[in-house]
Amino acid sequence: MGLYLNPNADALKQSLRNEIYIDKSLIIAELNKLAETDHDFICMSRPRRFGKSMVGNLISAYYSKGCDTRPIFSKMNIGQTPHYDEYLNKLNVIKLDLNGWYQRSIQRNRQNVLLADIHKTLAGEFQEEFPMLDFNSDDSIDQCILKVYAKLNEKFVIIIDEYDVLVRENVPQELFDNYLSFLNGLFKDTTLRPALALAYITGIMPIVRDKVQSKLNEFSEYTMLDAGQFAPYIGFTKEEVHDLCDKYGMPFDEMERWYDGYDLSDDVSLLNPKSVVSSISRKRMGNYWSATGSFEVLKDYILRDFSGIRQDVVSMISGDWIPVNVTKFQNTLKSITNKDNVFTYLIHLGYLSYNYKDGTCGIPNEEVRMEWVNAIDDENDYNAIMSIINTSKRLLDETIKGNEEAVATALDAAHAQITNPLTYNDEHCFQSAICLAYFYANTRYTLIKEMPTGKGYADLVLIPYLPNIPAMVIELKHNKSTESALNQIKERNYNQALGLYYDNLLFVGINYDKETKKHTCKIERFVK
Repeated sequence: MGLYLNPNADALKQSLRNEIYIDKSLIIAELNKLAETDHDFICMSRPRRFGKSMVGNLISAYYSKGCDTRPIFSKMNIGQTPHYDEYLNKLNVIKLDLNGWYQRSIQRNRQNVLLADIHKTLAGEFQEEFPMLDFNSDDSIDQCILKVYAKLNEKFVIIIDEYDVLVRENVPQELFDNYLSFLNGLFKDTTLRPALALAYITGIMPIVRDKVQSKLNEFSEYTMLDAGQFAPYIGFTKEEVHDLCDKYGMPFDEMERWYDGYDLSDDVSLLNPKSVVSSISRKRMGNYWSATGSFEVLKDYILRDFSGIRQDVVSMISGDWIPVNVTKFQNTLKSITNKDNVFTYLIHLGYLSYNYKDGTCGIPNEEVRMEWVNAIDDENDYNAIMSIINTSKRLLDETIKGNEEAVATALDAAHAQITNPLTYNDEHCFQSAICLAYFYANTRYTLIKEMPTGKGYADLVLIPYLPNIPAMVIELKHNKSTESALNQIKERNYNQALGLYYDNLLFVGINYDKETKKHTCKIERFVK
């Protein structure tokens, strides 16, 4: 047993001692289907805070010969499946946290010999694990594996956490070249291939499509764009979070609004695990994203001068989803040369979510949306938008008070900043502009665009999740009248889906006159 070769299960045991622990052991059942096949090289990319390392520890504890974890796994979900112990503690595991190695090399000023240090350390552990064989201190990991396989016919599992750190960081060219040789030795040597029962590497980014891909072209990729059968296993599913909310007395609807929004398939929508655990531990919803990451990364990219990026950012902050071409991104920062590449990169980082059905991206939830607002705050390009966001509380308050003139005046001011005048007459843009003007409403309401109700679709419905504030139905018109907007709400019975709020329900009609460039507003309280 070593630190990196056939490690023990201490990391898993530490996780199991957490008050909140979600059993993801069924991922092992999926991996066992692939082990010792032509598809047993797996690359799993996920944003930070999505539990990649914890799953790596789980997998290591299952396969590693360095521990006896039958008492643990027999009680977990995987233990309830047939043949769950097919590979249990039967394979040699090599587990590397590449980011940890890299950070230590910086502290010791040994970046130039980082890979040599890894090889030397592992060669020493091989000698301790297999004393009947001879290993040299300058043997590479692949050479060590081949010696064991050739003499003992034993197979290996390789687990590398944050494999992409040397791709994402601005490392010296010599180190990068050495890293390519490292990958080549492990994953491209056809002689070594039969000795590897499974390779499982994780990172924030998918495999880089230029220099690195040639070294990892046998890997099957599972990403935030296409997670395949592994979708439920990194991140918390809605069902898992619903059970946690029941157990700890937390409101699931609020948890969902704050941390959901990563729809990886028709059946799987993930919530941010770190934020869910933090909110339960602290007994309050909040923005825990900033505690583990910085919006500076986000800011660096949305402030780039790519055509259309500012308008799309504004649209997404207002709740819109915009088309994105995710196929051209080369998975490297050097390839970010247009708006689509920026948004694809932000999908992989978790700042955006991807709707694979219609090829659009949007801000997944309230927590991340706060990060977007933080990113544009105090930036000249977005000053006008921030002004609208900062005054949106007053607009909401005036709407609830029924102050029609104040609402119309606020919308006039917002119109001048929110959209291109040439597109404001487009119904979709008009709706997005109103949503941004009512930005603060997200702290009190669930905003639903085009909500099916009655005999059609209401333009915008605000459903409160706080007590003692009114629900609202907002209907938008161009070059007509506020009266026609209110009449449509009533005639088409748009209030039908809001029966729970009949004692506190507002109808809001808004009309925009193209000639005068003015808004008018009329507000009525629903009467049964």
